[in-house]
Amino acid sequence: MNYSVIPSRFNSWHRFGILSLALGLLTLTFSNPVLAQEKLLRTLTVSGRGVERIPTTLSEVRLGVEVQGKTAQEVQQEAARRSSAVVALLRSRNVERLETTGISLNPVYSYNNNVQRLTGYSATNTVSFRLNTEQTGTLLDDAVKAGATRIDGISFVAADAAIATAQQQALREATQDAQQQARTVLSSLELTPKEVVSIQVNAANPPQPPMPLYDRAAQQSLESRATPTPVIGGEQQVQASVTLQISY
Repeated sequence: MNYSVIPSRFNSWHRFGILSLALGLLTLTFSNPVLAQEKLLRTLTVSGRGVERIPTTLSEVRLGVEVQGKTAQEVQQEAARRSSAVVALLRSRNVERLETTGISLNPVYSYNNNVQRLTGYSATNTVSFRLNTEQTGTLLDDAVKAGATRIDGISFVAADAAIATAQQQALREATQDAQQQARTVLSSLELTPKEVVSIQVNAANPPQPPMPLYDRAAQQSLESRATPTPVIGGEQQVQASVTLQISY
């Protein structure tokens, strides 16, 4: 039986050749500028902002009935009677989102020579609702005639559909703003934008209601007014921001 014996010198050269080939390929990989550029991704991060202004067309009103009297039963019944009349009026005008926001019955005390004495009771029923701003002044006058004795506040908002449309437009503007910023910066450096690597959307913020233009006059008695109470809305802002990471 014959055996072939490979000299150890041959094995050493064989291993050395494989190692040299591997090192050569590794060197070729890192010395190749195309492959190196693919491994080193250069990016620019920019944030764009979009703002949309929309007119307010709806009023959110809070009003109520406050009654004072000698006995709790008397006061509560009178408050209920007046509140029912006010609610019936509001429903007849097809107001939106009508709901009760508060019902209270509290004792009323007087103090004389540091002595507390029960003098009666105070009952309050309050509601909130939404309606077209153009109709608000007339409705407030009619609500007072129906029995309302207090107007706790009024704010102005845009319709839900208008807000949704404004949010989408604000996002478009924010995206375009970010892209324009990237183009301006890179062109100034004589660089070319390639592709968007990542996108971060900060959703359009719901608009904040403007400050009401219907303040102390709304708290006064409206029965003596010969003309409808003026109620004037304003504008709301919808804001959005988009952050882009763009390679170059």
